[in-house]
Amino acid sequence: MTDDPDPEPDPGPAPEPDPDPGLGRGVLHPARAAELISVERLVPAPAVARFVEFYWLVRWDLRGLPPYEQKVLAHPNVHLVFEAPRARVYGVDRSLFVRRLEGAGHVLGVKFRPGAFRPFAGRPVVSLADRSVPADEFFGPEVDRCNARVLGAPGAALADGFLLPRLPEPDPVADEVAAMVERITTRPDLCRVDELARESGVTVRRLQRLFAEYVGVSPKWVLRRARLHEAAERAGAGGELDLAALAAELGYADQAHLTRDFTAAVGESPARYAAAG
Repeated sequence: MTDDPDPEPDPGPAPEPDPDPGLGRGVLHPARAAELISVERLVPAPAVARFVEFYWLVRWDLRGLPPYEQKVLAHPNVHLVFEAPRARVYGVDRSLFVRRLEGAGHVLGVKFRPGAFRPFAGRPVVSLADRSVPADEFFGPEVDRCNARVLGAPGAALADGFLLPRLPEPDPVADEVAAMVERITTRPDLCRVDELARESGVTVRRLQRLFAEYVGVSPKWVLRRARLHEAAERAGAGGELDLAALAAELGYADQAHLTRDFTAAVGESPARYAAAG
């Protein structure tokens, strides 16, 4: 007998954390962030892994320190976040995501694979772009009970236990879309929507519909964001930054085009970003 009114199934042994996750691509000024926050990347159970890339656990302790704003160039993923005061679902943020941290705390996030939240949502994921909504909109009131348990003992086991009985039927189209996004994110030199459509064997129009339905943003946005992730990582790596060579490598028309794109997204030029470390 248990006092828990909504016990979750046992997901089995807790998975091991990623041995060296870092803060992840897209986190701006990661060296500075690493002084103030810690990140663990946790592996989901095998059945969950078809839908979830990983769980991320962020902790911070800023007691006695001023608040800190962490800026992130978001990925084309939907997240379920267990946080105070209640769990929320975050759609893709097409601008610069900023999270203000103060005091001490932690959150546990579920990073769904690109396209994989569509079967949970039951509607086009583009409706979540640039928004966050209470998670009970998709998962019912049980998610808030789970939220309290996760915040009390953050880890992969409780997240697995919550998701396992709620997994939808696999959607082959979601898998197809995830493969398209992976093609983009592993090839920052890929910069044209028509080229992606041709390699994927679909028309440009179908590609656009699939991304709106499953990813929540356009294929053009994903292509551009992948190049900006690469540029930010290279600019923050230290050493001399050859912007002209980087622009050519990433498929920009010239250095000025890269600088304008980077500055509009990040809020500072690549040179200034590199100098800030």
